[in-house]
Amino acid sequence: MSSSRRRITTAERRHRLGVRHLLAPSVHGTAVAEAADAVVALHATDAATVYLSARARLAGTGVAAMEKDFYDEHSVVRMLSMRNTLFAVSAELAPCVASSTALAIAAKERRTLLKHLQEDGQGLDAAWLAGAEESTLAALDAGGPSTGSQLSAAVPALSRKITVGRGSKWETTQGVATRVIRLLAADGRIRRDRPRGSWTSSQFRWTHCAPWPEVPEDRARAELARRWLHAYGPATEADLTWWTGWTLTATRKALAAVGPEEVLLDDGATALVAPGDAGPVPEPEPWAALLPGLDPSAMGWADRSFHLDPAHRPALFDRAGNVGPTVWWNGRIVGGWAQRPGGEIVWRLLGDAGAEAEKAVAAEAARLAEWIGEARVTPRFRTPLERELST
Repeated sequence: MSSSRRRITTAERRHRLGVRHLLAPSVHGTAVAEAADAVVALHATDAATVYLSARARLAGTGVAAMEKDFYDEHSVVRMLSMRNTLFAVSAELAPCVASSTALAIAAKERRTLLKHLQEDGQGLDAAWLAGAEESTLAALDAGGPSTGSQLSAAVPALSRKITVGRGSKWETTQGVATRVIRLLAADGRIRRDRPRGSWTSSQFRWTHCAPWPEVPEDRARAELARRWLHAYGPATEADLTWWTGWTLTATRKALAAVGPEEVLLDDGATALVAPGDAGPVPEPEPWAALLPGLDPSAMGWADRSFHLDPAHRPALFDRAGNVGPTVWWNGRIVGGWAQRPGGEIVWRLLGDAGAEAEKAVAAEAARLAEWIGEARVTPRFRTPLERELST
């Protein structure tokens, strides 16, 4: 690491966030892949989050254009990856995400499923699983994009049920279809296609695809770490370890390959930026944003104190640490928002952010309501303020 340590203030960190995350209007992108790359990956556990996160970072891009990126151009794909969580990443970055993170998750998923099959006692084993997977791929080749229920009807092996946790208080009977499909997706042999219903639906169809090109694991992790530092730096080793879900050893090895620069923060602590990235970032114009639950700008660090007042956390996060819909003003979280059953977008500032902020947030809320139109969005992980506002 470089021995020179420039000080990056909290204000400059907020400037960086607005610019690097494409949240200031002057830096908005035009395609979902740009939005994904700006934050490395868009959180995709909640189907609506991907669209709302992309919308906040793009200029005049509607749902139809985003769906084209996902399902026609395949420029953005959903992958089970960091922290064993579903993310949407650009096709360019996907091979690195696969080699650095997703394939290890897939291997663990396979071991877990094989263990459950063995404990179930029906004689189902690795050979049976391989046959079920090949039959599923053959059904997709024959029938085209299909839902899980359609695959279960077409592939007899997927209708099997197993007992998990036999003899314990957690004993339960599960169908294997979801697990086999999840495993094929984690391996990169199938991907999510258009959902049943609207863009807010999580009932995806599946389609057969070629696995991602192989990238050496060390190189893939270094590339992911470098991109993350560019998007989220200044940040710490602990932040990257949390965000990726890697072991501390893997994180340190990836950082060593990148060679980040150290900088000083306002409190005197040290943090890391990408090589050559310690210089100042121009302050963007004033900006307001209404970001959805689980948005990367709120979830990108383990320590979020530079943009989030700790006193606001109980209102904006659930007990598991999932952030709800947030209101932003110039790089910091200043409140939360929700959609009521009638479609109205309502918001509340958690403190006095000033008249300019209130005016900008109101304008952004009106734009969001127009963009959402007749759709209704309820976050998968509900938080105290979102629940209160939505009633």
